[in-house]
Amino acid sequence: MAKLIDGKAIAAAVRREVQDAVAARAAQGAPPSLVSVQVGDDPASDLYARRQEKSCAELGIAYRRLRLPDDTCEDALLEELGALNAKDDVTGIILQMPLPSHIGPRRAQRSLDASKDVEGVHPENLGWLLSGRTTRVPPTAAATLACIESTGVPLEGAEAVVVGHSETVGKPVALLLMERLATVTVAHHATHDVARHTAKADIVVVAVGKPGLVTAAMIKPGAVVVDVGINEVAHEDGSTTVVGDVDPSVADQAGWLSPVPGGVGPVTVAMLMRNAAK
Repeated sequence: MAKLIDGKAIAAAVRREVQDAVAARAAQGAPPSLVSVQVGDDPASDLYARRQEKSCAELGIAYRRLRLPDDTCEDALLEELGALNAKDDVTGIILQMPLPSHIGPRRAQRSLDASKDVEGVHPENLGWLLSGRTTRVPPTAAATLACIESTGVPLEGAEAVVVGHSETVGKPVALLLMERLATVTVAHHATHDVARHTAKADIVVVAVGKPGLVTAAMIKPGAVVVDVGINEVAHEDGSTTVVGDVDPSVADQAGWLSPVPGGVGPVTVAMLMRNAAK
């Protein structure tokens, strides 16, 4: 039976680091502040923003929500972001996704000041990651690495497979693992036989958004499996359950497994706060 990776304990350790960083910045007269920019009303974004606000309040980071109407045009959003870039008392900006269909997310993300991009999605920050400088890593990718490192399994020379190649998780996780000298394979929707790769891996990261995608038969005995997926599954009685991308049977095969919920999720929030406190 796999040992569970304790995301809450990892998050608590990161939050202690954040508290020290916030105190140090406050002592220098430059306390951190985070502005959340949301266009339109999206329930998931609302929930995410409320969690951010709660975490900031607990850690002493000033937090403000800027909510723009759903019909805000792209140029108007860029103007708002530009104004926040110019404010010295705003040290971090998070652009809530999804944006309305008439606004291009890439252009909006590129318009952020890279030094205020707490999600690490600006091309400059992603470029620094490519060169080995982890200035602002996408929080979920940083959380995934922290979960892997918490197991104590050596990364140098390890065979790692990342299932999913998004710019916020899959690609940056692969770069972080390569920086630690793991041998990394990235699988995605065009990979012909994902199981052929995962079955020989010492470390498997799954970040796709498909419940039960990875089964026990796809996992090498004793492997570290980090489940980044968050999926809401509806039941006949009207209730819902949050599950990951990894089938529960994997717990009988893996050596380590991150649970959903309670694994990568709380660490991701802590890593976002760490970026905001930089």
